[in-house]
Amino acid sequence: MGEPLFVLGRAHEDDRDVITGLIDAAAEWLRTKNTDQWKEPWPSEEDRGHRIRRDLIAGKTWIAWRNGTPAATITADRAVNPIWPPETRRDSAVYVSRLVINRAFARRGLGAALLDWAGLAARRYYGARWIRVDVWTTNRALHGYYKRLGFGFCGFSEAFAYYPSAALFQKETSLIRPGGQALFRVQPPPGG
Repeated sequence: MGEPLFVLGRAHEDDRDVITGLIDAAAEWLRTKNTDQWKEPWPSEEDRGHRIRRDLIAGKTWIAWRNGTPAATITADRAVNPIWPPETRRDSAVYVSRLVINRAFARRGLGAALLDWAGLAARRYYGARWIRVDVWTTNRALHGYYKRLGFGFCGFSEAFAYYPSAALFQKETSLIRPGGQALFRVQPPPGG
């Protein structure tokens, strides 16, 4: 098999503009679709920036690169996302957010491959049973995307009525089959 198309590496604090640029480009594209997703940064641009920075500092955010161009980003967190109902929090899970694909690299299966990678890594490193994502409540096309990838719809979060990503989806990590990772190689951290 040939060289992977993308290199996946942990993002750093100085990558904040890269992450924001991917989100802003996706928001522009979403304006052409039938959704209000990311019409405005939620709840404000400043708050969004703080969340991005926090996850970068904590080492939870990754960027897939193609010849120096950011192709996608994903944030994967082991910590329980409080919008999930208490009864779901007993099982170990990885909570994915900010999965954003550069439109120039859409339709290559990169989003699905990154989700599989996050789920498999979480299962391997800490026995995660689930990969979970909260999806923009009104973006029905995105709901369909996750369903096509084998995620089950778990309902809408009641914990945060104000939260725009209240559609909850999960998939058992045992159902993930390695394969999509052939699209990218994971760059080892500096020093090993």
